[in-house]
Amino acid sequence: MANINTADIGFEKEIWKAADLLRGNLDASEYKSVVLGLIFLKYLSDRFEAKYNELLAEGEGFEEDKDEYTSENIFYVPQDARWSVIAAAAHTGEIGVVIDNAMRQIEKENLRLKGILPKNFARPELDKRRLGDVVDLFTNIQMREQGDTKDILGRTYEYCLSKFAEAEGKLAGEFYTPACIVRTLVEVLQPYHGRVYDPACGSGGMFVQSAKFIQRHQGNINDISVFGQDSNPTTWKMAQMNLAIRGIEADLGKFNADTFFDDQHPTLKADFVMANPPFNLSDWGGNRLMGDVRWKYGTPPEGNANFAWIQHIIHHLAPSGRAGVVLANGSLSSQTGGEGDIRQRLVEADLVDCIIAMPSQLFYTTGIPVSIWFFNRQKKQQGKTLFIDARNMGTMVTRKLRELTEEDIMRIAHTYQAYAAGTLADEKGFCAVKNIKDIAEQDYILTPGRYVGIAEQEQDAEPFEEKMTRLTTELASLFEQSHTLEAEIKKQLAGIGYNIK
Repeated sequence: MANINTADIGFEKEIWKAADLLRGNLDASEYKSVVLGLIFLKYLSDRFEAKYNELLAEGEGFEEDKDEYTSENIFYVPQDARWSVIAAAAHTGEIGVVIDNAMRQIEKENLRLKGILPKNFARPELDKRRLGDVVDLFTNIQMREQGDTKDILGRTYEYCLSKFAEAEGKLAGEFYTPACIVRTLVEVLQPYHGRVYDPACGSGGMFVQSAKFIQRHQGNINDISVFGQDSNPTTWKMAQMNLAIRGIEADLGKFNADTFFDDQHPTLKADFVMANPPFNLSDWGGNRLMGDVRWKYGTPPEGNANFAWIQHIIHHLAPSGRAGVVLANGSLSSQTGGEGDIRQRLVEADLVDCIIAMPSQLFYTTGIPVSIWFFNRQKKQQGKTLFIDARNMGTMVTRKLRELTEEDIMRIAHTYQAYAAGTLADEKGFCAVKNIKDIAEQDYILTPGRYVGIAEQEQDAEPFEEKMTRLTTELASLFEQSHTLEAEIKKQLAGIGYNIK
């Protein structure tokens, strides 16, 4: 299978390039809202119009019957909110007002979208000429020639999210987890059915990849129930739109809220949890949560929320539930604020199923190396933990960004599956299965490199004397070339009146 490079995937890149017309006119956060809002609006209209034309061809007069659309999980788009109306107004001074009105009408007709859609296109600082050019762009793209409309627009939305994360810096990275990391989580956990939960869901990437996994394996997306939460209001709205584009029904809470202080799913026991919570969050209010029922394995330190996230997630696991959590590598070995004691109790409770050390430079916003922790309340290999050192995996797709290839991801997933089946053989430098006693001997430090060792180097078949003769001969030749070059440079400089002694 060919390597996947999401840094350059053609069609989506062209949309981004054209939509970039707005960048000079808006700051990053507003620009994001405009571009993603238009993508979403085009998606709604395309889906509606496809069904509308189908009903029109049937000739039964049901093309304006709202129930015909909602019964197939298609959002009803009122007449004045359809893309044809927006396209017709593209180069008028009222284009912003037309789009805002379309968003309001769609929210009114579809309660699931109430309060979610952006409605700030009419503001004076938004250049209406540039806005009209972007509308033209979306109007002129022949989606159906490229493939399924839902897939194209969904991929475009996902691609633009990643580009915003790359462009905006640190804060943007809070809502976007690189697709290859999410794929790794999903391929290991394999959430075919049950309740899927993400307590720091960002733009909803975990749920999108779960849906893709199910579709790749000819499963039914309706076999999973999706639950999530995010504290950022803009991100929470982006997630709602991202999931709607994919046709994923989700309960992301009644509003955006802090997971620690306003848990939107207090009684939830999830079959699968996937999360990439903020790394090393220091100002999380731990001093106000002393004695919380979630801190079964120890009170997390006030200066770092990593083990608060872990325990919140374990608290929400069903009796047979499994979880995958992305954390900064410091959590593997830190002893600060009782973190070492919590980590020890998690190991002794036989909850830690697998630890994967990931390569650096996977994130758009930071080069910090991370690890993925997998927890399991019903481990197939009881008393054991799989360690995988994947730090040397991946391919640089830009000067600053690395991605895991499809082969990398599947190698990790197959390694985990072999471990779960009890058939895995340790591979020096890559993977090892250790028991609780082994981990105790390492003071409950979970850094994979401690357990997998160093890969054996291939033996050099060339005899030492022959190698030295070859290398010294090559070196002598290089010295000779150097002297020749030096003489030529001196000659050329002397020719223009500069002598080097």
